[in-house]
Amino acid sequence: MALGTEFRKFIARGNVIDLAVGVVIGAAFSGIVTQLTEAILMPLIGWLFGDIDFSNWFLMLGEVPEGYEGALDNYEQLKEAGVAMIGYGALITAVINFLIVAFALFMLVRSVNKVTEEIQRKQAETEDSSTNPEVPTDPQLDVLKKILAELKGGKSTPS
Repeated sequence: MALGTEFRKFIARGNVIDLAVGVVIGAAFSGIVTQLTEAILMPLIGWLFGDIDFSNWFLMLGEVPEGYEGALDNYEQLKEAGVAMIGYGALITAVINFLIVAFALFMLVRSVNKVTEEIQRKQAETEDSSTNPEVPTDPQLDVLKKILAELKGGKSTPS
């Protein structure tokens, strides 16, 4: 089978298209989460815990170069000056972003699963109404069901 044909078959699968849609939506959702975190949650956390700014949480590993005039507690300025640092505040922000996305996805999957289970339960109730004594059955329909069952079982009926 040619590579092009194989690739077209692969792309035509519903799962691949669903995955592509999910990636695009995820990228858009990531922007929303970043803004939610940076513009709302981090200032709120900072306000609650005493004006904490995670972006300036770092460990300085190297010496400050001579002639540096910036603040010694500003990560960005020190980084521009070439000071070796570990910026663990950015990691804290990324973890908070991850937890927000994970929780949102958990809630989404949970909701979808509940709806799916409800649909499956309703389908199961309506599929086999012959076992429900409250639902009247038609004798002709019962005969057709028996014939269908015999045909599926491999038995032939006399003509």
